[in-house]
Amino acid sequence: MTPEPATYPGYCFPAEVIRHAVWLHHLFSLSLRDIELILAKRGIAVTHESIRRWVLKFGADFAGKLRKRRPRPGDTWHLDEVFLRINGELHYLWRAVDEHGVELDILVQPRRNASAAKRFLRRLLVGLKYKPKRLVTDGLRSYGVAHRELMPEVRHRVSRHLNNRAENSHRPMRRRERQMQRFKSPDQAQRFLSAHAMIFGHFRPRRHLMTAAQHRRSRAKAFRVWRWSAPCFDRTPGATVRA
Repeated sequence: MTPEPATYPGYCFPAEVIRHAVWLHHLFSLSLRDIELILAKRGIAVTHESIRRWVLKFGADFAGKLRKRRPRPGDTWHLDEVFLRINGELHYLWRAVDEHGVELDILVQPRRNASAAKRFLRRLLVGLKYKPKRLVTDGLRSYGVAHRELMPEVRHRVSRHLNNRAENSHRPMRRRERQMQRFKSPDQAQRFLSAHAMIFGHFRPRRHLMTAAQHRRSRAKAFRVWRWSAPCFDRTPGATVRA
């Protein structure tokens, strides 16, 4: 691991302040103005607009580093889709988790037909570079078409009740959707939810399966990895210093 930077190139605030603001935004249902107030109480004068830029810039970078450090997911994938209404139009958030509830990937699409299912499965296979032993979905027929074309050797189980793990994984997203008063565009939803799913899941282990000592160790490790997952940038000559 490389030492964590005191500041990020091009930014005048300490890296610890930026990292803490991004952490607050993704772990708790706080608005940007709420985080501005929390930081002001600690003597840090920063505007909510600067915090918004930090979240956009660093959220994806932190999530990418955490994604590279996560252990290999399990051999059972649970897939599910849920609707999102964006600017009055219906979209669908496709989500995949493993049998431990670890987020594998998400994809916002305007359809939930066979083409959309195949697009999502291809994204999973390219990103994870291996195939599971079992696929669990609900009764949507699009999954069956994608399964037969892309991974016919994988066992496919269709069950509403066995897929509760994927369905329950949508709950944090729904809370943030309400808090943010819905997403403004498919790109915004994809960008935010991709980072949110990874960062939120990193700090939310399956507490009910752990002893108190195991949970404390897991939490300490999560914070340690978070501190060392600092984005790396090369400061270009003459770059403007930002908030």
